[in-house]
Amino acid sequence: MSTTPQISTGATLDVDRSDPAYREWLKEAVRKVQADANRSADTHLLRFPLPERWGIDLYLKDESTHPTGSLKHRLARSLFLYGLCNGWIRPGRPVIEASSGSTAVSEAYFAKLIGVPFIAVMPRTTSAEKIRLIEFHGGRCHFVDDPRKMYEESARLAVETGGHYMDQFTYAERATDWRGNNNIAESIFRQLRLERFPEPAWIVATAGTGGTSATLARYVHYMQYDTRICVADPDNSCFFEGWTAADPDVTCDCGSRIEGIGRPRMEPSFVPGAIDRMMKVPDAASVAAVRALEAAIGRKAGGSTGTGLWSALRIVAEMVAAGRTGSVVTLLCDPGDRYLDKYYSDAWLAAHGLDTAPYTAAVETFLATGVWPD
Repeated sequence: MSTTPQISTGATLDVDRSDPAYREWLKEAVRKVQADANRSADTHLLRFPLPERWGIDLYLKDESTHPTGSLKHRLARSLFLYGLCNGWIRPGRPVIEASSGSTAVSEAYFAKLIGVPFIAVMPRTTSAEKIRLIEFHGGRCHFVDDPRKMYEESARLAVETGGHYMDQFTYAERATDWRGNNNIAESIFRQLRLERFPEPAWIVATAGTGGTSATLARYVHYMQYDTRICVADPDNSCFFEGWTAADPDVTCDCGSRIEGIGRPRMEPSFVPGAIDRMMKVPDAASVAAVRALEAAIGRKAGGSTGTGLWSALRIVAEMVAAGRTGSVVTLLCDPGDRYLDKYYSDAWLAAHGLDTAPYTAAVETFLATGVWPD
């Protein structure tokens, strides 16, 4: 039995749901959120260059092109529609979220869109650029020193303000329609339709809430594809240990250095039974991979992209060694300009004792020879 605490969202029945003024506000709020999706084009599927002789294609789904610059734009839109249609988000009352950054940026955008206040409860170590973006979209940042306290502090603020604690870590896997409706999985398969390997052998995701991996895995099973789902987990996160030990109560004592992914507890939205494989990725390897991405395609991306790319390259190496052909997909989660003071700063790496040199050498050796060094 899981001991994950059940935390109140703070939503109350202080609004007459039959009041015509409220119903008009609700209809207009839902329209605005849906209109945002209607205005947005699909995100690109980029190719990572691999030697043609391998017969393997590696793609990155570029989620950085969303209006708020990250994969979390999809999640925030779904969470707002879910909260509105459940009657939890109310006019004039704040939405509160526990987030390490990107979800808060996207939720601040949607809160401003429908005209409600937004408060992001986040670690004090969150990147300065993410803080700037949250405030740019009208949100307010509320900092905690211990990332494990974000949940309780968010719930406390919801009660104190009469607002709604969105709780992405519980509702991410529920708010998204995993059967289709233009979710990320359906988009990937539609974009691969004319490629030489339209059904990928593997899709690699990373986990913050676990909602994206749940959507991908459920969609693959629902559509009866043979694609396998791998989740890459960084240092200072318990998802890998919880999955391998089948222990929903596993925890870790400190927060992830790779913003947006990795959690100190097994989150309710992480669905371990749906996925096929997990990989533990050292933080230095994540940084090495994201810098290799810039060298390969000229694009900076966040650290979570590096975590997924490192695992995707390892899977490609296994396919090369086995003589298998096919395609592999991973995600470009958000842009690197949010992390210039972290993953692209040698001073930050040194301060955290991260040596990327052996991991950079491993990637370079593999791309040159097709053999992953032991």
